[in-house]
Amino acid sequence: MLGWALVFLILALVAGYMGFFGLAGLAATIAKLLLVVFVILLIVSAFSGALRGRPPAV
Repeated sequence: MLGWALVFLILALVAGYMGFFGLAGLAATIAKLLLVVFVILLIVSAFSGALRGRPPAV
């Protein structure tokens, strides 16, 4: 439980740093880029699994 508290503390400090020092726009741009990358990876993975004939893992 203490580990989760430390993780959220670090996340809050990073978010505060980005918000206070004007890097929020940069963080939003990085988040959009990562979203696109992971959606592309999801689609490629789904197609490769469908071509192999494997059922999707649940």
